[in-house]
Amino acid sequence: MYDGMLRLTHTAMPGKLQKILPKKNLPLIHQILPVFVLAAFAVLASFLWQGHKGFNLWDEGYLWYGAQRVLLGEVPLRDFMSYDPGRYYWSAALMSLWGDNGIMVLRGAVAGFQAIGLFMGLLLIAQKSAPRFKFPGFLYLLLSAITLMVWMYPRHKLFDISLSILLIGVLVFLVQHPTWLRYFVCGLCIGLVAVFGRNHGVYGALGSAGVMVWLAVKSGSRRTQPGLMEGFLLWAAGVAAGFTPLLAMLLLVPGFAVAFWESIRFLFEVKATNLPLPIPWPWKVSFDSIPTDEAIRSVLVGVFFIGILIFSLVGIGWVLFQKFRSKAVSPALVASVFLGLPYAHYAYSRADVGHLAQSIFPLLIGCLVLLAAQPAKIKWPFAVALCAASLWVMHAFHPGWQCGASGQCKAIEISGSQLMVSPEVESDVRLLRKLAEEYTPDDRSFVVTPFWPGGYPLLNAKSPMWEIYALFPRSEDFQQEEIKRIAAASPGFVLIYDLPLDGREELRFRNTHPLIYRYIIEHFDRVPNSPNPAYQIYTSRKRAK
Repeated sequence: MYDGMLRLTHTAMPGKLQKILPKKNLPLIHQILPVFVLAAFAVLASFLWQGHKGFNLWDEGYLWYGAQRVLLGEVPLRDFMSYDPGRYYWSAALMSLWGDNGIMVLRGAVAGFQAIGLFMGLLLIAQKSAPRFKFPGFLYLLLSAITLMVWMYPRHKLFDISLSILLIGVLVFLVQHPTWLRYFVCGLCIGLVAVFGRNHGVYGALGSAGVMVWLAVKSGSRRTQPGLMEGFLLWAAGVAAGFTPLLAMLLLVPGFAVAFWESIRFLFEVKATNLPLPIPWPWKVSFDSIPTDEAIRSVLVGVFFIGILIFSLVGIGWVLFQKFRSKAVSPALVASVFLGLPYAHYAYSRADVGHLAQSIFPLLIGCLVLLAAQPAKIKWPFAVALCAASLWVMHAFHPGWQCGASGQCKAIEISGSQLMVSPEVESDVRLLRKLAEEYTPDDRSFVVTPFWPGGYPLLNAKSPMWEIYALFPRSEDFQQEEIKRIAAASPGFVLIYDLPLDGREELRFRNTHPLIYRYIIEHFDRVPNSPNPAYQIYTSRKRAK
């Protein structure tokens, strides 16, 4: 199959282009193009299968709201609570090209970024697969694509997943030929990555530090590569250059610098980057209390949590040992083990499947690269086992599988597109539309807090509150500012999702934001007979009278 693709590519290449491109570059083109086609096909197939399935008022709504507001000229962090700006400007740019701010266009923009990440991951693996992509090589690459794709969850976090893969590629680029220019380019890419997510910039910096130290071990007095300090300075200059878009925003966008530094200060205030969950160790699984397939899935999840740590710790020791012995090591393995440990921190910061999926790609790519170079009797059993374990763990979380397996998804129109969603989501969307129709005529404002930021883009509305996703406790001063915003907006209704997040009473909205909660119950009237006891619905007191 791949040979046929390559012959077709070479035959279809215009004569002038064949003359322009040196013959020595043709193998590179023959390698890259089929990998790109496979990555694009895999992402397209996934999008066609489940692009119209599922809808998340929580995290996906958080991303959708930000993209919509950027299209309208607002600035992330300054005008609304958000991730770092890069992903919003990427999404808004593509949404603007399509002339649509709907959920399906957003998903398309995210899928485009996903394709870039998958292409990079498969390209790293392809370098170790069978030459010229004959059948065994293609089959292994296809198996790898399935393994990587099944872990690309949740879809609103595909930016983060792709960034982790791109960082591996950047470090491989440095390890292959550690020249002066490549140190700078490596830093440049990490600076750009940080524009999309500062946590990824930090993880990339930590991985780079490990790689630079590894490169400096027994490097001797050769001048073919910089020394440790020279390399670090070149790398740091590259980081500064790559971070220029955000530095420009800090300097030129009024109010953005204050909001940016406040977002950093808040991390130190709450002393956490996430709300922690207990680590799902495999030995804690109770086979007596849950179905067997779920028990096996829970055990495998625990094994993967342990695996990302063991892979990095053992791998770092191994590549250092080989370096001291002056033995060659796969650049992709070096990059993966040094990035694996920082990303393990992210997985353990909130130990659920979603965060595991966003942290596991150094492990996956490192293992698949290692296996690609092994004899068939080792390569195939372990690669198939890794793919099978991945499918067992992750298939049940994908919306395409959930809708197909349950058979209970309902059709609903969202932003002009027909989506298939769970009955619970369909009911929630209908509730929000009913409340908006009854209590917010003439585009009057409303408040939905703390967990449904997707309610605003669903109804093409602006949130009166800056904090559209109110998870952490806030200071009195912060709450007073939010109260001023609510009062100025005079919302027609307020919906408080009264849920103890993670089963923790201290994380109810009334406890994390007591001043705002008191303001709402004092200035709005509670609507009786809510469709869900957890949904506290209040209407404007002036309207009620």
